[in-house]
Amino acid sequence: MNVLTNPNLVHINYGLRIAVGLIVYFLVMKFAGLLHVVELRLLNLFILIAGIYYALKKFQHTHGEHIHYFRALITGFATGAVGSLVFAAFLFLYVSLLDRGFMQYLIENEPMGRFLNPYIASFIVALEGVFSGLLVTFILINFIDTDEPSEG
Repeated sequence: MNVLTNPNLVHINYGLRIAVGLIVYFLVMKFAGLLHVVELRLLNLFILIAGIYYALKKFQHTHGEHIHYFRALITGFATGAVGSLVFAAFLFLYVSLLDRGFMQYLIENEPMGRFLNPYIASFIVALEGVFSGLLVTFILINFIDTDEPSEG
């Protein structure tokens, strides 16, 4: 059993899918010359929403159509965290090794740019992604059927 087939590693499987989606979207924006359009970053949210939603549904399907509310919260949060951390690692490598000009562009054109370096920029992306994943998960678990907590 590997990461793609293990029902207990749904968060890693779908987190990696989110990361791939974010990386592909980033590269498409780069080659289209649209990296400077900050508003397009909002579309990252749709990639995150889709990945977390399908992770929750897959977990539910692989566990007898049952998912406890708090287990859903953990699964969604972990999925978003894996995707965001992998994407942040990619971004770190990208601005450190592949395109230092983009890092320089951020330093010169962002409001707090003078305080940025590859470490800080990647950390901010990771932090933003992890908290976005938590918010998305909290919203999505209200739209899927979760088991009621047992009284005990």
